[in-house]
Amino acid sequence: MQNITPCLWFDDQGEDAAKFYVSIFERSRILGVSRYGEGAPVPAGTAMVVEFELDGLRLQALNGGPAFNFTEAISLSIAAPTQADIDRLWDALTADGGEPGQCGWLKDKYGLSWQVVPPRLSELLSDPDPAKAGAVMQTMLPMGKLELAALEAAYNSA
Repeated sequence: MQNITPCLWFDDQGEDAAKFYVSIFERSRILGVSRYGEGAPVPAGTAMVVEFELDGLRLQALNGGPAFNFTEAISLSIAAPTQADIDRLWDALTADGGEPGQCGWLKDKYGLSWQVVPPRLSELLSDPDPAKAGAVMQTMLPMGKLELAALEAAYNSA
């Protein structure tokens, strides 16, 4: 059982966002939806909290109104082992108004920040040979979506 559950604050798109995220990740599902009743500051029946699971990670989407926005101070990092995984996730999360960022970071159409990163990257960057690790870092810095072959080539050429 997961003891800590991240809660993502949305204005009023929490249910749509949860459905969107569940459609992208395997082994994901909506667990439950609590709805606002009569007398709430939003129409009765509007989703208040959506409990959902993304590839085994339990999250909550709260429709709390416009008081807070997402920032890059928190992001969800995705281990994408192959270039096909990186491409699929990057394309899905930047679709319909998402924004590509630098070094594998992006914002989805709801403003939530994600990192789409191959697990191999941490191995390359932590190599004890500073020339190899440095070559990978210099190759990665100007990238938006990470290109695994280019990172491997930089590592192998150093």
